[in-house]
Amino acid sequence: MQKIILASQSPRRKQLLQWAEIDFIAETSDADESFPTNMPVEEVPVFIARKKAKAIQQKHNDSPVIIAADTIVVLDNVVINKPIDRNDAVNILRSLSGKIHRVITGVVLLKDKEEISFADVTLVTFHELTDNQVFFYVDKYKPYDKAGAYAIQEWIGVVGIQSINGGFYNVMGLPVSRVVAALNKIQQE
Repeated sequence: MQKIILASQSPRRKQLLQWAEIDFIAETSDADESFPTNMPVEEVPVFIARKKAKAIQQKHNDSPVIIAADTIVVLDNVVINKPIDRNDAVNILRSLSGKIHRVITGVVLLKDKEEISFADVTLVTFHELTDNQVFFYVDKYKPYDKAGAYAIQEWIGVVGIQSINGGFYNVMGLPVSRVVAALNKIQQE
């Protein structure tokens, strides 16, 4: 059986791969997550995922399959990062309130010199959120490690999201069915 490494410590990505019954180990990538300021936003998550995958690949000489991903939230063609503090999280959620934004997850699978990469896009529409809802969510769930300051599988997703167009699991951080298909392909080659 081919060794598979998830280049992430994200509990959500680990959970999704476990649900798909993929046998893997997780390693943290220490890759720099910066990107060129003039890069089109659609390319950013694959660019960062590739950096994560290559950082892990350099640590191994036994040719494992490496899965790396990066998820960004984009509103009005601007990348919204993870919040730096409570005020930032509140302001991010206020900016998403009542609007449609894109969640883009870039995925890179590496095996030796072979690479499969893709990005999955989901459109998410929030209801108008009250300040009380925003404060409650931020104070209770502390979404400081999440792009866009929210997790769709938490309270805010249940009460605050009006609709999604695209993959639910992509918004959680990993378009699992596409990853499984790519994994099957890269392991056969």
